[in-house]
Amino acid sequence: MAEIMIMMSGVLITGGILCCLIRLVIGRTLTDRIVAIDMLTIIAIVLIALYAHVSGRSAFLDVALTYGLLSFLSVLAVARYMDREI
Repeated sequence: MAEIMIMMSGVLITGGILCCLIRLVIGRTLTDRIVAIDMLTIIAIVLIALYAHVSGRSAFLDVALTYGLLSFLSVLAVARYMDREI
């Protein structure tokens, strides 16, 4: 049962990646593209956490947490840059 759930989550994550890539390519404004990149980083964090669960190594959760913190700080920096640009 757990293997089926992991396979289903992999399929859903792949669908999320495809949706984000479409938004990244078709996005009309810079804000659309930034949100798509932020979603891709969130999906990457989920993939790292899923891999940590499958492999049984909790060290990858530290990597996911650090990546999430860096992603949050980069979104703040880009938002501040865009605020000054407007």
